[in-house]
Amino acid sequence: MENKVTLTYKNGEQSIDLPVLPATLGPSVVDIRTFSKTGMFTFDPGFLATSACESQITYIDGDLGQLYYRGYPIEQLAEHSDYLESCYLLIYGELPTKQQKEDFVRVVTKHTMVHDQMTRFFQGFRRDAHPMAMMVGVTGALSAFYQDSLDINDPEHRRVAIYRLISKIPTIAAMCYRYNQGLPFQYPRNDLGYTANFLHMMFSTPCEPYEPNPVLVKALDRILILHADHEQNASTSTVRLAGSSGANPFACIAAGIACLWGPSHGGANEAVLKMLDEIGSVENVPAFMEGVKNKTHKLMGFGHRVYKNMDPRAAIMKETCDEVLKELGLENDPKFKLAMALEKIALEDPYFIERKLYPNVDFYSGIVLTALGIPVSMFTVIFALARTVGWISHWNEMISDPAMKIGRPRQLYTGSPRRDYVDIKNRG
Repeated sequence: MENKVTLTYKNGEQSIDLPVLPATLGPSVVDIRTFSKTGMFTFDPGFLATSACESQITYIDGDLGQLYYRGYPIEQLAEHSDYLESCYLLIYGELPTKQQKEDFVRVVTKHTMVHDQMTRFFQGFRRDAHPMAMMVGVTGALSAFYQDSLDINDPEHRRVAIYRLISKIPTIAAMCYRYNQGLPFQYPRNDLGYTANFLHMMFSTPCEPYEPNPVLVKALDRILILHADHEQNASTSTVRLAGSSGANPFACIAAGIACLWGPSHGGANEAVLKMLDEIGSVENVPAFMEGVKNKTHKLMGFGHRVYKNMDPRAAIMKETCDEVLKELGLENDPKFKLAMALEKIALEDPYFIERKLYPNVDFYSGIVLTALGIPVSMFTVIFALARTVGWISHWNEMISDPAMKIGRPRQLYTGSPRRDYVDIKNRG
């Protein structure tokens, strides 16, 4: 028997049957594509109850605190996998064989350099330009240099563009940091892994050899894995909407970066560090937390819009955070002691437990990135670096779908009804 929903309207005089589409995991959805026959449209600000696409990439259950990439729990990937293997999984849907991974890593590694003329773009930015402003502009400009991979209807063009983006975004991100700091750009090294190479491009100098710390490399690699995708969030939806028009993949990813820049999206871990600076010291934590309870202070990095339980990424990042602070001898650093004091209260105080205001991934990742020496202005850039593979996977899935249509939301119009133009001399 077909599963359906029957909608009655016009005071019960008419009805329409809407089929229910089953999901592999999570709730089924009501197919409202024929709803427009009623002459009406649905109203759902923020798309909180709307499924805008069908996808096989990522699954989230906020109530149970679950996050799966292609069916694999994020906890298993963070423990056993690495970022490039997770990239392969998100793009192709399966974990690679040993040979497939070696080939994938080799191709990505060989394409990390950017066209030398791109370095001149940075001279057009002010020295104090925000790194995200540079990321948006330079990423969008990739389409001017790699014009041999812009035919979105050609699977090989899409594959080349995907590899180029994953390869070159870390190089561009590091260049944004170096320019902002007044440091010379560093070329990538093919003898280093993906994440180690990024740290090299960020922090090495021409004056002496640079050897990335394996503990710190592992920590940043985990951050990249945990942020690689998160279903149909604002930036991913932006990439899909831009891509639905037929825009080239470089422009679509630039649109995603622009959306991620918003403080309600990619700026959450940046807000955590700003909050810690405002609190000042451990002695001020009890008063601050009382202010949170009284709603005079806002607690950043705790709770999550999607996860109504513990953010599954947070436990992994807590472990990583402890490893990094221990490796760098920062356990007694005032700022990090302050953060741990906040964590302790949130995990023990009934007020926060009852409201499920647990520390989320942004709380711990902000602490780890600071410990790694990455400035707050670069936090969202690191997020964009990690999320590029998720964006491009969703873009490729959408372009490959023969049922794809250009995005065109409708509206509830509440403006003036029709009225006639009045000559200026006759207006009151």
